[in-house]
Amino acid sequence: MDILSLFITVPIITILALVFTKGLKNARFISMVGGMVQLGMAINLVFAYFKERTVNTDIMVFTKDVIWFKNFNIHYNIGVDGVSIALLLLTTIVVLAGVFISWKMNELPKEFFIALIVLSIGVYGFFISIDLFTLFVFFEIAVIPMYLLIGIWGSGPKEYSAMKLTLMLMGASAILLVGILGIYFNSNADGGELTFNILQIAQVNIPIEAQKLFFPLVFIGFAVISALFPFHTWSPDGHSSAPTAVSMLHAGVLMKLGGYGVFRVAMYLLPKGALHWSWFFIVLATIGVIYGAFSAIKQTDLKYINAYSSVSHLGMVLFALLMLNKTAWNGAILQSLSHGFMTALFFALIGMIYGRTHTRDIYKLGGLLKVIPFISVIYVIVGLASLGLPGLSGFIAEMTIFVGAFQHEALFYRVSTIIVISAIVVTAVYILRAAGIMLMGPVRNDEFLTLEKATWYEKTGVFLLLIPIVGMGVAPLWLSDMIMESLQPFIQGVL
Repeated sequence: MDILSLFITVPIITILALVFTKGLKNARFISMVGGMVQLGMAINLVFAYFKERTVNTDIMVFTKDVIWFKNFNIHYNIGVDGVSIALLLLTTIVVLAGVFISWKMNELPKEFFIALIVLSIGVYGFFISIDLFTLFVFFEIAVIPMYLLIGIWGSGPKEYSAMKLTLMLMGASAILLVGILGIYFNSNADGGELTFNILQIAQVNIPIEAQKLFFPLVFIGFAVISALFPFHTWSPDGHSSAPTAVSMLHAGVLMKLGGYGVFRVAMYLLPKGALHWSWFFIVLATIGVIYGAFSAIKQTDLKYINAYSSVSHLGMVLFALLMLNKTAWNGAILQSLSHGFMTALFFALIGMIYGRTHTRDIYKLGGLLKVIPFISVIYVIVGLASLGLPGLSGFIAEMTIFVGAFQHEALFYRVSTIIVISAIVVTAVYILRAAGIMLMGPVRNDEFLTLEKATWYEKTGVFLLLIPIVGMGVAPLWLSDMIMESLQPFIQGVL
């Protein structure tokens, strides 16, 4: 079996093993083993990729092409480049960390882990797909389990949140499908048969009018899952009601499908449409960055603070992609990775705090640094990464975005960039404010004096996410170079 299809088959095998198990202990053990195997596969894929690149200069490597539905020329067509591999590695780490953070999931544990793994199958398949139709199918597989994960295992107004999330993302999927079909029916503009193959379509001169028509559909279809303003309202509600591991995958991985889809499909296949519409979506992305940051300041619920922070940080990803240059695109991918690790770790820590104190209101907390020092110190570290402290992942990602954005000399781009940069100051305000109120000062509730310290499985999940955050900040060049090399053929098509 090829090295990429294992990312589909190993989770399926894990699910089959879970079906025949009983009890929390067996379910979490099988899920842990499956997650560790997938992480090992991703690490092996990184080394295999560097080795393959010494002899293979194709846009995509480790490709496999099997006819799926001949009448419409639909293929199970897969392959990866540096961008795909980086996001696959992110996914495996977050999934495994989510298993450890869900170690005490007592309510329907087998079913919970199965739904979580089905979601990961959709994400894996999405990142390795070269065929547009197959990519869309995996996109839907990734989205649908969220309804069950929030609606069954969530808290608060979970049915409302699950339904709102599902309806918003399904509506975006309908728009996206129209855009994909528009690309498909224009994929033979230079002659030949219709195709869903991304690499083949990129060689076709799709009519400019068709590009202008279908680019906004594809962009919005993907960007809604990245919380593009004003289609972001599903995200904070979904985060607030989701169980901890689901919030981790939701923000850490699922929301990355939007930026990746914009990069891989909208920008690459519809470059003239991207140039035509970029100014409009830059305005929306800029508003989203500032709106998300200021909204986070007003929140008192830890999950809502992180949810609106995600709106702001992922707005930077879309903003960077719309800058249409190599440096900004590199920053967009680095920001996707950095935010994935940071926000997953934030939600893990919030879940630990809530599980002990039974509140997420920062004004009901206080002095936690004295009673749960490990969790508190990690919260401060990831907060510093979020506001862009040098030496951590947020700094290298955001600096690359801003350097790329400033390469445009036009006043519109410069002003937009300055506005987006100002969000860093706002980010510092809500991060330091929340940490100060929640962690510093006297313990406000005497019951908190006996809070349980972090367990071994919680620490394991934390370190799985913390190591990449520090690693990206201290030694980013190997990752940045791998991404930059993969961006070259895509940016040539746009420019």
